[in-house]
Amino acid sequence: MQYLGIEYQIRNLPALDRAFIPFGVWASAYEKGAERPFKIAVERENGLVTVYETKLRGPAFAEANYRYAERCVKMLLWSVGGWRVYLCGDDAIAKRMQDEYRAGGKREFDVGFMQDVYERPFEIVVTDAANFPQAHEQTRKVGGHTNGCRIGFDAGGSDRKVSAVIDGKTVYSEEVVWHPKTSEDPQYQYDGIVAAFKTAASKLPRVDGIGVSSAGVFIGNAPMVSSIFIKVPRARREEVKTVYDRAAREIGDVPIVVANDGDVSALAGSMSLGEGSVMGLAMGTSEAVGYVNADSNLLGWFSELAFAPVDLNENAMRDEWSGDLGVGCKYFSQDAVSKLAPAAGIALSESLTPAEKLKEVQKLAEQGLPYALEIFKSIGMYLAHTLFLYARFYDIRNLIVLGRVASGVGGELIVSECQRVLKEEYPALAQKLRVMLPDENFRRVGQSMAAASLPEISPCRSARG
Repeated sequence: MQYLGIEYQIRNLPALDRAFIPFGVWASAYEKGAERPFKIAVERENGLVTVYETKLRGPAFAEANYRYAERCVKMLLWSVGGWRVYLCGDDAIAKRMQDEYRAGGKREFDVGFMQDVYERPFEIVVTDAANFPQAHEQTRKVGGHTNGCRIGFDAGGSDRKVSAVIDGKTVYSEEVVWHPKTSEDPQYQYDGIVAAFKTAASKLPRVDGIGVSSAGVFIGNAPMVSSIFIKVPRARREEVKTVYDRAAREIGDVPIVVANDGDVSALAGSMSLGEGSVMGLAMGTSEAVGYVNADSNLLGWFSELAFAPVDLNENAMRDEWSGDLGVGCKYFSQDAVSKLAPAAGIALSESLTPAEKLKEVQKLAEQGLPYALEIFKSIGMYLAHTLFLYARFYDIRNLIVLGRVASGVGGELIVSECQRVLKEEYPALAQKLRVMLPDENFRRVGQSMAAASLPEISPCRSARG
């Protein structure tokens, strides 16, 4: 097979999507003929810098060179996060990228998102080797703490869960329906959070710490972008940024740690497995990813891989929000099922929601109908090829597959097909990487329980009677 003059090999293509061009596979083939050094650095909060060094091909591969470099930048932005990108090694590529990554440019969505998170102008800097920045990384040690009396809170889009935990044992938990995505007044979310905290506190002799799992991108405990505040006007942004710290003060002078729900899922997996290098990948309304390293620490990265490139096919499904083609949310979500259904010969009413379409296809899969099963086999193939890409940026030893798309027989087929393709196409990766569905031990840990373990509590605090 060939794309932009680059020959690549792939034995396992999804039967329902033969035009799929996995970015990781193509990039690996591209790099075999690359000789010109090219460096990318992405800067985020507090002067933290991630550096990615690679090589480009000669001038005869101009379009392939740009496609490769731009997709690498896109991958880094949505895995690491950042407000400034440094490019070194090809000024023409860098200047073309400057034109795309600006207000009004092709990548306007990416620019606006990063500016919202970091509250500073986004820029791409063309530089030389002498002025290229050094890598500066900093991991965050959170979670895995079980001592003392703790509150764990999981802020979902349709329900909120809270647990009261004493020395690692859940003594109380509740789930309450709420509708944060429809509220323009952040007081609604604040009142719900405080109510949950107070309910859990009433079940404990004292509160030593609070941990929160929530969808969104966080700087410290501040939600910079979060779906549960999606309707809140920008003028009230400061109230949103301080919502969790203010809610904790209603309980007392206690430490609080807020983390992305994907990272907390990865932490829950790490606690359940008793080891690190865990990625949690949830296939639901969208793709949600979290990661903890070998020491079970957070990297402080975005890991918003729903917007990261997966497929280079220029006729791939377009993401309505970001405007980009071939990004993760269209391959590991309900939308993937809706996308593949027509190719499988399944007619789904357009009046159905994506969640309802998923349920219809899952019913057919549970009946063992081959054309429905083929949809989940295709997603399993997508996953195997994409893990080859993700493994270039993350040291993944354990992948836990989560979300409603991965439930039932479809989820089992996604995992088994992924494992098969990994063994056939990427034996070295297959040897070190376990792909699994959550087991009972993982379910017992739970999202809010793992959230409760986030803050570190001093021995003197947890020893109070």
